[in-house]
Parts: sequence; C-alpha cells; structure tokens
Amino acid sequence: MYLQHFGLRQLPFTLTPNTGFFFGLAPHVEALQVLQMALETGEGFIKVTGEVGTGKTLVCRKLLNEIPSHYHCAYIPNPYLSPAELRWAVAADLGIDIEERLDQQQLTRLLHERLLTLNEQGFQVVLVIDEAQALPDDSLEALRLFTNLETESRKLLQVVLFGQPELDARLQQAKLRQLRQRITFSYHLRPLNWDEVQAYMNHRLNIAGFQGKAIFNVKESKLIADAARGIPRLVNILAHKSLLLAFGEGAKNVSLVHCRTAIKDTDDVSEHIKKPTFSSLQWLLVGIGFTLSILAVIQLSSATCCSHWFAQLGDWL
Repeated sequence: MYLQHFGLRQLPFTLTPNTGFFFGLAPHVEALQVLQMALETGEGFIKVTGEVGTGKTLVCRKLLNEIPSHYHCAYIPNPYLSPAELRWAVAADLGIDIEERLDQQQLTRLLHERLLTLNEQGFQVVLVIDEAQALPDDSLEALRLFTNLETESRKLLQVVLFGQPELDARLQQAKLRQLRQRITFSYHLRPLNWDEVQAYMNHRLNIAGFQGKAIFNVKESKLIADAARGIPRLVNILAHKSLLLAFGEGAKNVSLVHCRTAIKDTDDVSEHIKKPTFSSLQWLLVGIGFTLSILAVIQLSSATCCSHWFAQLGDWL
C-alpha cells in the first residue's frame, strides 16, 4: 500500500465513519448545532436528512460521543424493525431486563416506568435512529406513540432521526401527518463545495500523518469535487484510488491523469466527467497493439513471398 510512500501512519480515505477524522465543515457543524439546540428544548422529534454519503452517520456518531452526561441515549443503527421489534430494541438499550413471555402491553408499561425512573434521576432520554428511511410505516407510528409518554412539564423521550431524502418523501403521506407535525427541528446536509473538498482532503491527509507540500493541487481538487458532486464518500473513493495510481508510478503528487483514471473506474460519479478519454497508458497500449499488427502483416507478407519463391524453384527443378 502507499502509506510509506507518502509518509502516512494510516489510510486517510477509508469509508468507515471515523470521528477521529471529523473536520469542522459548515454543513456538519451546522447540523450538530441544530441537534444540540433542539435537544435542549426537550420537545418532540428532530430530523437530519442528506443524500447517501454526505456524512449523516459521522454526525450521528459525533453527537453520541459528545452528548452531555445528563443525557441517556438509546441508539438503533439498523431500524428495519417491526413495532414489536422496535420496542424490544429500545427496552434493551435502556437497560430493561426483558422476559420472553412479556406481551407488548407489559413491555410498554416497563418502558414507561424506566423512562420515569431515568427522568427522576435527572436524565433526559434520547432515542437516536440511523438510516431512519428503512423504518416501516407502522414502526414510525409506534415511534410517535413513544413520544406520548410524558410528565406534566416535559416529554420523557426525544427522538432523533437520521435518514436519506426518501424519509422526507414518506413523511408527506397523510397517514403520517401526526408524526410530521411533531418534528420541531430539521436539517438537510448539503454536498461540499470544491474548496471544502480540498480542505477536507488535506485535513484527512494531515490526520493520517502526512507532512509536506499538498498532494492534491487546486485542479485535481476541483476535478474530484465535480466528479463526486461534493459527496464526501465519493471524494474518499476517488482520492484513495488517485493515491494508489500515483504510488504505482512512483509520483509524490496526484495528477489530473490519476484523477481521471480513478473517475473512470468508479460508479456513481457525474456522467459529464466520466466521458471516454484515453489516458497516456491507454495510448501506449494502443500504440503497442498497432505496432504488433504492422509486424504481423510484415511477417505474413514475408512468409508469402518465401512460399512463392520456393514454389517457382520447385517448378524450375
């Protein structure tokens, strides 16, 4: 791998959301500020949406890591659950001892009692759900009913939903209008600008241990930002492949050729960027192929001439 070549301690562009690489980009910082302000109000639902790869899970983990100690969090990363499974999952995260023979009514009562106990102990309970667009409609309705649990002065449970734009579309259904009205704060993560992409890549390289002049210059950063449509996950993929190509050639900087080759090898990049162009390597291969074809023709012609000459010699003899 290219770690030693570029003087890195770890891979800078992995796809795993790692809060150690968190960079204070405007959309991510704004999302965290909205979440913090919304949680302080203690009311209703909070929603953060964004296109695939824009950093929702990273913001979610950052929130969970830095939430103040007076919050008690339950976290569900994979919410493709029925209403009953959702209740069991929340109960388990809240530390309730569960018996298999409990029915749903008994489980709901235990949840209420546990929330009251935590409230009396000074905790504010927050349920954080990632990939919320995967929640079935019945489970979304069950979530709404969770938030009916309250004291005279405050909700016993707040819910934070992280999801793709499909979540917004589903919440427009008439049957979910009661839940939609309870969303008091929401934020949509936008893609990054090209200069944010350049700063983002340089930050990740520095965290990974790089010291020296920039590996990605302005033209390369703009090309990657355009091809990735400002989506951090695609930026990571293209940057990683570009570094591999530079390492393969022994180069210390990433060139436009490296970036274009990485783009052509990657799905889901902007189509106007992913146009068929020949890299230097491809032109070299074409040239070699053309040369071999010419040599083959010459060899075939020579063999034909020799055969004709030997045939004439045979006739003369």
